[in-house]
This record gives sequence, structure tokens and C-alpha cells, in this order.
Amino acid sequence: MDDRGSFVAVRRVSHALDRSSGTCDSNPGDVGASSAAWLGKGLSCVCAQTKEAEPRPSFDFTPVQEVCLLRLQSRIDVPYDSSNPDHQKALKALWNAAFPDEELEGLISDKWKEMGWQGKDPSSDFRGGGFISLENLLFLAKNFPKSFQDLLRKQEGVRAMWEYPFAVAGVNITFMLIQMLDLEAVKPRSLVGATFLKLLSENEAAFDLLYCITFKLLDHRWLEMHASYMDFNAVMKSTRRQLERELLLDDITQLEDLPSYNLLAR
Repeated sequence: MDDRGSFVAVRRVSHALDRSSGTCDSNPGDVGASSAAWLGKGLSCVCAQTKEAEPRPSFDFTPVQEVCLLRLQSRIDVPYDSSNPDHQKALKALWNAAFPDEELEGLISDKWKEMGWQGKDPSSDFRGGGFISLENLLFLAKNFPKSFQDLLRKQEGVRAMWEYPFAVAGVNITFMLIQMLDLEAVKPRSLVGATFLKLLSENEAAFDLLYCITFKLLDHRWLEMHASYMDFNAVMKSTRRQLERELLLDDITQLEDLPSYNLLAR
């Protein structure tokens, strides 16, 4: 996105260009409480549905759900640090997942634009989503490699001449989910958020899995709406509404029960 908060359009790359879950069982005192409070320059969430001035209900949760929320919030609070060796290693892993047959010349390279970053240094784009947005992309690449490649290369459906940028869209999805699920709050203040915490207490990877589902749903809605880059905000809002509806279905006991989960391919 540019400095005005709008997405930078990426012209569709020709197809000829080839490049575990667990439950929370600790005590709340084992995890330090933290609250995410960031909005990256040039990255504005397009999906806020309520005004801050409106009163919001509060939902109680169990000690186990509290632990899970605190652990997720601690991940959300970690900024991407380009000087951190672990963060550098994760970024290299992302490149290798995207382009396994092409060696990365350096962490600052024009080649990053091929993945949908705004410039040659991806660290500037992570300011909106933090390190967890990189972890989300890696989770998608590791657990659903076919979907990862399909999304990266825009391999499914009839594509627009000007497509959304894969990587920057991924960061925006992370940020949207944090807002939609109200993960910065001390306790859930929406039925959707409370429902997600129940799922999170059964699967610590629930946020990462929901991210994968969301990315595929976004692309699915993009194709259904015959969208181009000017329509990205509308597609994101439509994606959020669909996710909220699915999370509140009566028969959802795990994220794999969501209708949109079936869009994913390994």
C-alpha cells in the first residue's frame, strides 16, 4: 500500500514464472499478559465494523481460555526485528517456501517484490502485522503448500490484469483477524471472539489455521466478485462477514467444520 493507505497494485505474474495442534493447559500466571497496540504506516484495517464509542458487551471465559488468549497476545505483541537472527531465519524460510529453486541474494533485494512486498525490504511491511504475520505465512506454506503456491502465483480462476499483492495482503489478513476477534481486549467482547476462544482452547494453532482459511476465502471471494485491485477493501469486508457467519454456525466444534475450510488444499 502507498502512504495514503491504499494497496499497491501488482500486475499478475505469468504462470511461466516458476519459482500440529495442541491444547492450553497451563495456569494464567504462567503467561505474561500483554496487549497489541500497533497500526503499521500505510496499513489500515479495512474491516472495522463498530465504532469505538459504542458500548460493547463482555463475555466470561474459562481459565484455560484465558491462558490461550494470553499466549496468543504475547505472539501478537512481538514486532518484526530485522536484526533478530531468528526473524531473519524465518524470512529466509518464507523465500525458500515460495521459490525453492531460486537462491535469495540477500534479505534486502528487489526479488521480494515478486512475492508481493512493496519494496526490496519486507521488514517495512511487517510494521502493520508484527512477527506473527510472518509466522502465519510460514504456517500456510508448511501445512497447505498447494494453497500457498496457488495464492502466491494466482493459479486458480480467471484473474484480473491487476491483482492484489500476495504478501501485503497476507499481513492485512493477520491484522483484520486480530480486530475481528478482538484479540487486544482483556476478555472477548463479541460473540465471534468468545466462540473463537473456545476453538483456541482446543487447538493452540487455531489462529494460524483460521488465517489459512481466511486467505483462501479472500481469494475465493475475489474471483466470485471479479475483483481488481480497486476492489480489495470490498473483498476484505465481504470475507470478514462470511467468516463471522461461519464461526457462529450451530454445528461448529472445530475450525475444520467451517464450510470455507474445504477451500484449502495440501
